[in-house]
Amino acid sequence: MVGAAKLEAPIYEEVEHDSNATGQAAGVVILASIAAGIGALGHAGFGGLILALVGALLGWVIWAVIVWFVGTKMLPQAQTEANIGQLLRTMGFAASPGLLRLFEIIPVLGGLIALVVSIWMLVAMIVAVRQALDYDNTWRAIGVVVIGWVIQLLIAWLIGGAAIYGMGGPPAGGGGAV
Repeated sequence: MVGAAKLEAPIYEEVEHDSNATGQAAGVVILASIAAGIGALGHAGFGGLILALVGALLGWVIWAVIVWFVGTKMLPQAQTEANIGQLLRTMGFAASPGLLRLFEIIPVLGGLIALVVSIWMLVAMIVAVRQALDYDNTWRAIGVVVIGWVIQLLIAWLIGGAAIYGMGGPPAGGGGAV
């Protein structure tokens, strides 16, 4: 986790190829989401902790599938070869800086900590994707991460709309409540 948080590419290569590390990657995601939930206790309460845990695990899997599709089917390089498991592992370890989200509970500094950790996690995600998809171009990895993030946000919005408005999703007008 420390090597992943330090953005060390060889660490991401190691977990990419270690199929036994999928459980460890899930553990990193769980720990980071618990830290985020604790950090949010001041304004989200205990329900926020549970929501953070479930949302992080679901988001991790959804984002890995999206990134796999975008990275291997839409924007591959000649040497790109990856499966969803490899992305789950590398992207899971990219959540390592998220343990610091625990400190978001600190009044006044919590927002700054959230911003810094979020940027750090995004950069870790780019390194993870670059390594898992065997890209020799960081810009391509950035593109895949951004495209995947936008698609994931859209899916989350649709799921949130379905929860609020019933299984049909948000109303045609978009609805401002989401």
